[in-house]
Amino acid sequence: MQMSSTDLNTIVVESLKELKAQSIKSMDVRHLTSVTDVMVLATGRSDRHVRALADSVIESCKRIQTKPLGIEGHDAGEWVLVDLSDVVVHVMLPKVREFYDLEKLWDIPSRTGADGIL
Repeated sequence: MQMSSTDLNTIVVESLKELKAQSIKSMDVRHLTSVTDVMVLATGRSDRHVRALADSVIESCKRIQTKPLGIEGHDAGEWVLVDLSDVVVHVMLPKVREFYDLEKLWDIPSRTGADGIL
């Protein structure tokens, strides 16, 4: 049975909290893209911390038999992306997060009404 994006998001966020990630933000982006359901952003204090946070997410997912589709940026540690299909995790250094400002790009409320019509 496939885990829901809500449950996977909870596991990801708890994993990030355990290692003291800063400014964790989950955004439902289903109304903006068909690529993923949830985007999670988190900030690490150093490149080592960013890598450790990403590793923690990966390990937590392995425990529930969920393997990432891809991991990008792990070697540099400034911005690590962990693609879990329904949940995409971005762990960044503060300067990188501020520069790219993904919240501004992706944290856009749905324009549909309660009946689903624009």
